[in-house]
Amino acid sequence: MFLKLSGKVRIYTCLLAVLLFGGCQQQLQPKLQQRSKQGMVVSAHPLASAAGLRVLQEGGNAVDAAAATALAISVVEPFSAGIGGGGFLLLRRAETGTVQALDFRERAPKRAARDMYLDKQGKVRPRASLDGHLAAGIPGTVAGLYTVHREYGRLPWARVVAPAIALAENGFPVSSRFTKAVGGRVGAIEKNRAARDIFTRGGILYQPGELLVQQDLARTLRQISQNPQSFYRGDIARAIAADMAKNGGIMTLEDLKNYTPIWRNPVCGNFRAYQICAMSPPSSGGVHLLQILNILGDTDIKKWGRKSPDTLHLLAESMRIAYADRAEYLGDPDFVSVPVTALTSRNYGKFRRSQIDMTTAKPSTEVKAVDAKTLSRFVYESPETTHLTVVDSDRNVVSLTFTVNGGFGAAVVAAGTGILLNNEMDDFAAAPGVPNLFGLVGGEANSIAPGKTPLSSMTPMIVTENGKFRLAAGAPGGSTIITTVLQIVLNVLLYEMNVSEAVSAPRIHHQWLPDRLMVEKGGFDAATLSELRRRGHQIVERDGWGNANAIVLTPDGWLEGAADPRGEGEAKGF
Repeated sequence: MFLKLSGKVRIYTCLLAVLLFGGCQQQLQPKLQQRSKQGMVVSAHPLASAAGLRVLQEGGNAVDAAAATALAISVVEPFSAGIGGGGFLLLRRAETGTVQALDFRERAPKRAARDMYLDKQGKVRPRASLDGHLAAGIPGTVAGLYTVHREYGRLPWARVVAPAIALAENGFPVSSRFTKAVGGRVGAIEKNRAARDIFTRGGILYQPGELLVQQDLARTLRQISQNPQSFYRGDIARAIAADMAKNGGIMTLEDLKNYTPIWRNPVCGNFRAYQICAMSPPSSGGVHLLQILNILGDTDIKKWGRKSPDTLHLLAESMRIAYADRAEYLGDPDFVSVPVTALTSRNYGKFRRSQIDMTTAKPSTEVKAVDAKTLSRFVYESPETTHLTVVDSDRNVVSLTFTVNGGFGAAVVAAGTGILLNNEMDDFAAAPGVPNLFGLVGGEANSIAPGKTPLSSMTPMIVTENGKFRLAAGAPGGSTIITTVLQIVLNVLLYEMNVSEAVSAPRIHHQWLPDRLMVEKGGFDAATLSELRRRGHQIVERDGWGNANAIVLTPDGWLEGAADPRGEGEAKGF
């Protein structure tokens, strides 16, 4: 009875607010957070979280559980990530306290060319980098997961792959989210027979609750469980290469053979009493997360309040600056020089903060990446995607974000393998100044070249306090990933929210171009939005974005995990 009465009270209160103030905030209800002292897994799908939890319960560590969860996601959430894609992983080993970063992002095939998506007039061919075999980069997921497992896993590799095999072979009931995702890409899926045969019933969408069985994928996963290199050098690789050759793709057997994940140094910096480590280039996530935090600096936005116009204005202007720098300077560090030290410098943050007018939003046409000469002064200072977070009983931590880029990637399956291929080539700048799928603009640093890794916004992140684990988080959402993770960091560390509140709180996003401030519909009151408009912000209200998740360690030693109420994920602990 109390719950029913509370619901009515909320409705009547909202109606009154509309009558009196012209608006009403109907915020998402946080999912119930999970608490555990033994271990925690949070992912975008309950079945994937359950797979990871079982591995922990059977004596596996965080690396084992993360690999099992990611492979399960590849089966149950193919529209967001899979073994035909790639990503980034952060690992904090309790034994050493150090954070390591693994780049298993997709790369451009050897035959890729700078102008491969342009027509004879130099114009970008519509959807050439989004649909079909030509859109796919060399997948890295299998190599990445096997690499980190080989070095730091505890259970046998076959045991880690087993839950994904079972889900593919026995099937799983699809959700409304799955049905909606297929519906959004059904036109492209229908053009590829292998994809159509798997993800539809002869062109008819699976309905929520119906069982999806993927026998080809089950066979592929079984091969991978016995020999991961079969994906790059064996029968699986030959099947991918043959399908590419038959359908106008450029990925070859040689490309697959030459793929190797890369261990990189994470980007780390201090914010207040915390050390924050996140993914380094070729992801822009860590650089711009730290850059925005440095622009905020010591400004007392806690005193201002999380939803005050001043706080939201400062956040938006800081985001605008960071994304302008992103378009100019970020790319694959193996091909271009990325000024990470300068961009993440505290003094550079102060310099950029001095350019923000707290009374007026500066149009993006007037916000430019700082010139190279100015930036050099600071060198010497001492997007559909999915995320999963795992912490084990020893407090080893894995924060992993991976993807096939757009929904259902390139919407093609390599015939006979069940592997849905990514459309990650769209994350390159097809031409300077031309936006990608997520509206992000890139320049010369992110142009296409053979073997090059496209720029990413993925931001797997780990926070420590006084040398001890404090928070791990990440999110999908293309260009919104960085700002989603930023706001979770602020919600936990500055506004002292519990993890469930931090993940569910309403969000804003600005990415320089297009020049608009996205705000989550129903998350902010009418008076606040009116004041932001008065300052010059072009506000666009949108339904929630960024299916994030996070795990925190409380002062009394409990792990608390939460999945985003905007998605169907779950936190599972024991």
